[in-house]
Amino acid sequence: MFDVEGGRVEADEGTLARFEALRLSGKPALVFASHMGNWELPAVAAFKLGQPAAILYRTPNNPYIAADIVAMREPIMGRLIAAGMMAPIRMAEALDQGLTLGMLVDQRFGRGPRVPFFGHPVAANPFLARLAKRFEGAPVHGMRAIRLPNNRFRLDFTEALEMPRDAAGKIDVEAATAMVNRIIEGWVRETPGQWLWMHRRWRA
Repeated sequence: MFDVEGGRVEADEGTLARFEALRLSGKPALVFASHMGNWELPAVAAFKLGQPAAILYRTPNNPYIAADIVAMREPIMGRLIAAGMMAPIRMAEALDQGLTLGMLVDQRFGRGPRVPFFGHPVAANPFLARLAKRFEGAPVHGMRAIRLPNNRFRLDFTEALEMPRDAAGKIDVEAATAMVNRIIEGWVRETPGQWLWMHRRWRA
């Protein structure tokens, strides 16, 4: 257990050991999350544990609120990368610099591959898998913050995932995207009341 937010955040020894090993490696890494629990907390905890990171986020439409969010979050999260046309370049730059890149990946992405999610096909975000394919050797982890009773939280940082590969030995983007969605589906099944999603995830 470690002290974040007044000691209300805990993590088991495996999660802490994986964090430390990643930090000491100095290698870039890809970390995915979903709209589960307090989904911004993992980035705050990683920063506090000394993990240099860049976080992809959606910029609010109001430019004044957007500026306030950056001012509040960058000191406690690390580099923020606004989603948009330049985001892929900024994400690649962060990985080139050896940072850990974090992103939420449970959004609908109309141009993405259709993969199973709770028994129905969804258009899924393939960026994580595409970056993993480009930055061969960068480990891919999942991370979530689980709400506990009495205003407490538990961090879960998975082992590095073995990404599916095609016949040529390259990461298979569609299969890897499907695997990530299976993991998120498992998280939702464990704590369904902690998944916040109000959009039409399964629309054609």
